[in-house]
Amino acid sequence: MLIGIMSDSHDHLEAIRMAVDFFNHERVDLVLHAGDLISPFTASEFKMLKMPFEAIYGNNDGEREGLKTAFQGLCDLEDFKEIKADGRKIAVIHGANQKLVDALAGGENYDVLIRGHSHQIDVSGDKTMIINPGETCGYLSGKKTVILFSTEDLNYKKVIL
Repeated sequence: MLIGIMSDSHDHLEAIRMAVDFFNHERVDLVLHAGDLISPFTASEFKMLKMPFEAIYGNNDGEREGLKTAFQGLCDLEDFKEIKADGRKIAVIHGANQKLVDALAGGENYDVLIRGHSHQIDVSGDKTMIINPGETCGYLSGKKTVILFSTEDLNYKKVIL
């Protein structure tokens, strides 16, 4: 299974369109967003995905009721999600609380932990693979980034849009 991973899109519509177009072109099986969607109006862009979409809230998602309504029918927004994909247990959390990230990554409950928040693209971890796709918006680094991840062999590709 091929998963597209993104985070911190911060309502940058052009960057979201680029990511959606990329994931559709790559024919990923699932897209996971690790938070900071920001505005309800971004839902219309994510609805252009041709595959299932799962997202969580980030620390800057203040308009939660508006987001929940806008994303209804696309995904149920929560603070944390557990995803089972191709036999892999995946946790998705925004990552503003580093102690919580460390606790989730330090156990044996998850094969993969997807997080965002830092706007820094990074893949690390020992027992649990930790994937941070960086920032889709490109506001801090100047680079709009996502990750392609294979559940079959845990291979990944860092992508600059």
